[in-house]
Amino acid sequence: MHAAVIVFPGSNCDSDAAAALERVSGRKPIMCWHKDRDLPAGLDCIWLPGGFSHGDYLRAGAIAARAPIMRAVAEFAQRGGLVLGVCNGFQILTEAGLLPGALLGNAQGRFVCRDVALAVENANTAFTRAFRERRETAMPVAHAGGRYEATQAELDALEQEGRVVLRYLDNPNGSARDIAGIVNAAGNVMGLMPHPERAADPAFGGQGGWPLLQSLLETA
Repeated sequence: MHAAVIVFPGSNCDSDAAAALERVSGRKPIMCWHKDRDLPAGLDCIWLPGGFSHGDYLRAGAIAARAPIMRAVAEFAQRGGLVLGVCNGFQILTEAGLLPGALLGNAQGRFVCRDVALAVENANTAFTRAFRERRETAMPVAHAGGRYEATQAELDALEQEGRVVLRYLDNPNGSARDIAGIVNAAGNVMGLMPHPERAADPAFGGQGGWPLLQSLLETA
């Protein structure tokens, strides 16, 4: 699998994402800087990592969504390439218009950092096919602005079209309808607040995110 990780000023999960991708595929991903205008040829997937791009100034992900590299990311997605946004990456995808809705401040008004239980709502996507019959998993979250919100029409469409991929079983941030992760209408762009790369190695104490990485490899 030929992958790229996009690095923004303030990214702090880019090396974790790269390590997880190398572990599942045996191939080091290419690290792409936010000011790059072109992506490497032959990519199978792009990972937008967690962190605090540009210090979360203005709104989390708002500045990063306008980085030069994001035009190439959008074009890659339009061609059917796999794009995964984790935590801050999810925020960037919504700000860039590649996913509907927005990520707002946590309902309790404070940063949350803990493992969360998740329901796998749709195991038939490019990002979840390796979960197969496994209907629950667990991954850590670490965010102050992970509350997913969208219009009622958008929420209804996500539900009806099977685009709610992961749902919190113990909602840590007040997200509408307990939504933890969604895909776009084409099914090739996913955003989620939990961190699969932090739950993909027994040394970290859990492997709840490993099937997501395996799904990327199987799809690629």
